[in-house]
Amino acid sequence: MKTPDSRLRSTIAWGLVASAYIWVVWEGPLRAIWPSVVTLAVALLLRRVLLGLMAGSLAGVVILAEGNVFEAFVSFFRDHLIPALQSPWKIGAILFTFLLGGFSALVEKGGGLQAIVRRFLTRSDTPALRLQWCALAMGILLFFDGLANSMMVGRMMRTPARRCGVSASKMAYLADSTSSAVACVAFLSTWIAVQLSMIREGYALAGRIEEAAPYALFFKSIPYNFYCWFTLIMLAVAIHRNFLPGPMKGFEKSAQEKAGNHHADGDFEDDGGHWLLAVIPLGGLIGSFFGGTYLLGTKEAWPVTGEKLVSAFGGDHVITVLVCSSALASILAYLLYPRKEGRDPPGKVFQEGVQTLFVPILILVGAWVLSSILTELEAAEALSGLLAGHIPAALFPAAVFLTGALISFSTGSAWGTMILLMPLAIPIVFAISSPAESATLMPAIVGAVFSGAVFGDHCSPISDTTIVSSIACGVEPHDHVRTQMPYALITAAIALLAGFAGSGLGLPPVAGLTLGAVVLWVLPGISRRRGHPEEK
Repeated sequence: MKTPDSRLRSTIAWGLVASAYIWVVWEGPLRAIWPSVVTLAVALLLRRVLLGLMAGSLAGVVILAEGNVFEAFVSFFRDHLIPALQSPWKIGAILFTFLLGGFSALVEKGGGLQAIVRRFLTRSDTPALRLQWCALAMGILLFFDGLANSMMVGRMMRTPARRCGVSASKMAYLADSTSSAVACVAFLSTWIAVQLSMIREGYALAGRIEEAAPYALFFKSIPYNFYCWFTLIMLAVAIHRNFLPGPMKGFEKSAQEKAGNHHADGDFEDDGGHWLLAVIPLGGLIGSFFGGTYLLGTKEAWPVTGEKLVSAFGGDHVITVLVCSSALASILAYLLYPRKEGRDPPGKVFQEGVQTLFVPILILVGAWVLSSILTELEAAEALSGLLAGHIPAALFPAAVFLTGALISFSTGSAWGTMILLMPLAIPIVFAISSPAESATLMPAIVGAVFSGAVFGDHCSPISDTTIVSSIACGVEPHDHVRTQMPYALITAAIALLAGFAGSGLGLPPVAGLTLGAVVLWVLPGISRRRGHPEEK
């Protein structure tokens, strides 16, 4: 049953869609970018990125069809949806994402990851500390999917955390914050298809598709993904220095009092799984991807040079290698999956993993359709004309990060934020900077989009990883949000000031990362001196 608030939100959203008819008769400066405005507004109002994309696309085709609803309906499929699904690159992105979803499920339920954790925790004199480092290490190891990452780590660590005196809130923070941060900077994950696709769409909207080298730009943007890197550093600081800002300290104290003298040994039921069941498929995934990309992207494989690597990872063959490497890894995981009584058959497990990514793939397809409509409306040219001369290039990375953080917090979707913001941000870079400046600025902008997207994944109470991490670790989502929020806000502030503000002024990313890391390291000491001592 809809509440008055939800009815009001829906009314405003549909009113925004209907407002497309204004631009049928009025050639105003916002006409070309109105579908983007509708998309963002509906996504924020209804907190559904897919609905926002569909609403924006509907508004766009109505404007293009000059108000003819029938022609708009036909055009949506004929001119935008069908061509998007005929692109070999985009079909490859869909196949790769589905395959990696099935692979993640097989690795999770195969028992190999649990075996790694058992070996790591056995005979530890400091089980609580070692357990937290184990959670961080497992989160980094499971780089290939953010949602699966948080679910697996939370499930594996829940019982031993209780016995070691580590609160469920602390484990939820470790699982949630590691998952999205690692997946966003990983060169091979379920996120990468979306990331590369949106970079490509941004260049297409700017009319520079021939200049697009998505994977090469992705690698260049990794050092500029300040929020994700500072999040990982903050996790290490929180563990090593027992940094407990805000309400987290109360939850940790309560957990330690309840734990008594329990120890973590034996808390994992030995189901016969071996650590090689996880390591072999992961090794096959990484090895085949790097090897295939390099060999197919270079005429002479030896000697290996930096120039050859950049050229290889910037080629169009990357998406083909992604599909093939994920297929190989899935086959390895399928063959190694233990066939035991009580376990689901591997075919069913793989199918369930694929199904979890169905809605995200629909969102990705919706983004392609909207991008096609905006291209036909010449939105990039219109947006460039509106913003040129009004936004200093030096402030743009920080502005993009803040915008992405707002969108991701409001919608709870990191993928949705990347899909909404990246195609808009890239054309603006070309509009507000010279060719030399844009080459330097572009990696920072791409990193700012990714960082802003992950911030909401950590803080939004409607984020999927927030909810899954809470459930997996056995903590109320409200408690998880309020205990994780201080860490995320501190990290975001440092990313904004030391990272994106500095990069806009020309500061090398290594300098920003170093400065931010130093600040994070000394922060617990400052907190203690201000009268908030943390337990050792």
